[in-house]
Amino acid sequence: MWDDAFPSFLIGLREGLEGGLIVSILVATLVRAGARSRLPQVWTGVLAAIALAMSFGAVLTFTAASLSATAQEAFGGTLSVIAVAFVTAMVFWMRRSARSLSGEIKDKVTGALATGAGMLIVTSFLAVGREGLETALFLWTTARAAGESAGPLTGAGIGLVLATGLCWGLYRRVLKINLTKFFTATGAVLIVIAAGVLGYGLRDLQEGGVLPGRTAYAVDLSGSVDAGSWYSTLVQGVLNLTPTMTWLQVVGYAAYLAVVMTLFVRGLRATRSPAAKDEPAPKASQARPAPARSRPVWVVPVAVVAVPAVVAGLVVALGGAKPAGAQTVAVSETDCGKGFTAPRTGRQTFQMHNTGDKTSEVYLVDPATDAVYGEIEGLAPGTTRDLVATVSGGSYAWRCVPTGGKAVTSRAVRVTGGSGAKPVAPVSESDLAGPLKAYKAYVEQGLATLVTQTRKLSDDIAGGHLDDARTDWLTAHRTYASLGAAYGTFEEFDQKINGRPDGLPGGVDDKDFTGFHRVEYGLWHGQPADALKAPAAQLADAVTGLQKAFPTQDFDPGDLPLRTHEILENTLQFELTGDADQGSGTELATADANLAGTRELLTVLQPLLTTRAPQLRSTVDTDIARLQQLLDAAHQGGTWTPAARLDETTRARLDGATGQLLEDLAPVPDLLEIRKSA
Repeated sequence: MWDDAFPSFLIGLREGLEGGLIVSILVATLVRAGARSRLPQVWTGVLAAIALAMSFGAVLTFTAASLSATAQEAFGGTLSVIAVAFVTAMVFWMRRSARSLSGEIKDKVTGALATGAGMLIVTSFLAVGREGLETALFLWTTARAAGESAGPLTGAGIGLVLATGLCWGLYRRVLKINLTKFFTATGAVLIVIAAGVLGYGLRDLQEGGVLPGRTAYAVDLSGSVDAGSWYSTLVQGVLNLTPTMTWLQVVGYAAYLAVVMTLFVRGLRATRSPAAKDEPAPKASQARPAPARSRPVWVVPVAVVAVPAVVAGLVVALGGAKPAGAQTVAVSETDCGKGFTAPRTGRQTFQMHNTGDKTSEVYLVDPATDAVYGEIEGLAPGTTRDLVATVSGGSYAWRCVPTGGKAVTSRAVRVTGGSGAKPVAPVSESDLAGPLKAYKAYVEQGLATLVTQTRKLSDDIAGGHLDDARTDWLTAHRTYASLGAAYGTFEEFDQKINGRPDGLPGGVDDKDFTGFHRVEYGLWHGQPADALKAPAAQLADAVTGLQKAFPTQDFDPGDLPLRTHEILENTLQFELTGDADQGSGTELATADANLAGTRELLTVLQPLLTTRAPQLRSTVDTDIARLQQLLDAAHQGGTWTPAARLDETTRARLDGATGQLLEDLAPVPDLLEIRKSA
């Protein structure tokens, strides 16, 4: 959170200090002019400016929420570019005007005093309002770039509080700060941050289809940089630099930074001149306050807060945004879809309330094709959860599937206009029958090979040929590791064949520690052949038993999509950390076999994936090739580099490549999930 908070902290501090200085000068001018009675008018203008800024932020948030996913990218990218323009203008304006700011504001206040109460409110409102709008826009863009609001809002809050304290100290003459140097330093840092926001905005515009080059990457360090590491998170949060950037992002970032920073530095040299002396304070006699009209004191402050809020509400309402929970939809066997009316187009939130007595699944579907727009699983009786979906032209209905009950589909509604909705085509058990048959054939062939390999391993140990046994152990273990998608089907055989000593009372000496890792421990810890004969024979017998049992075992077709992700999750948890090693140091060889198993699984699922996510396979293939290259580099001749001996750079690259592959594989279980139909 704190890495995302820094840019907002800086903008909150700087904008807060700018606005606070303006307010301080306004107040000081009135006090010195003997017009303390007019101070409420200043605070009314300030309050109106704050209300306008908050209303502006609300409009941005709710407007974005009502758009399709693609339109949101374009909207966010456009506002990011506008925010960069505002911040750039603010940096140069403050550098140029810092010395004369006090005199300019005093002149305006003097004129307002002579004109009347309304003019003084307008003067303070305009002076502070610009800072508030800039702050709201920049905070919105940084929160969008961070993907969350807690960090940016926390940072901005801390910055504003600190700015308030500094302004109070300056007003009371407790503090002395060289404001020219302060605005110069923060201006340089903000230019660097704005360059990152510009790069992020350009990427959003590419994702939204406004700008070309979405797949033209200038930098791709995802295979060598761990995106989840602290240093990567810090750089991404503060500078908006990511491990993967397009050519447009890089060119935009570099060009903005080079041009704007050069102009900023040159401008500093040109403006180094003696500070102008402040104009003498106006005398009380020069600006006598106009007689105040008789009206309740609270009317104007309430009005200036209420008007922006009402206007913002009208903009949101007329713009088509629906707040969360605008539609509450019933979920049950008898009331499925009750309360559902034709929604507006764009990104919508529905509150799904289970009015029945059974836990249910609920889907927003196209009743003609059964394609799914959104879903909630495990909705308990009496509970309510939000379902968010993008709505465009088409037919929509709710499908409620209570536990142990029949699926019920609500009446359909028709929506016209809009675009961007991408429903997921349904998958049935029959759709997965072909891939399951192909994968079972692959497993049966692998088990036949494994029987031969484990028998040879057992014979080597029985004959005392331990060097040959070590080679044969790795060959056999890699074969077993390549069958990863069937682990859940192997039942108790998996524990006998590939169990680890974790959790056993006796650890590596426990009698229940059997299989590949038991033999591995003995072979690489100097145990004699006689001590390993029984474990090796048990391993061979267990593999033979599995081969005989597998054709009759229950292989859930829904396991296939899940295993595309789970195999490499286990690899990341056990092999790449070295936790599974029992002395051989061949964890990367096992990881290589796991990758081969994942590749085979994707091959049998390819026909289903092609129709649902045409670009997914090419992306995943690129990730697999990157990870394969890193694993190959750890394999020299017949030896593998142990995970414990990897240097930090290589480890980070392996973790990063595996993490990226897992991220790109994450949609597969959802795309190919078996869903019940009516």
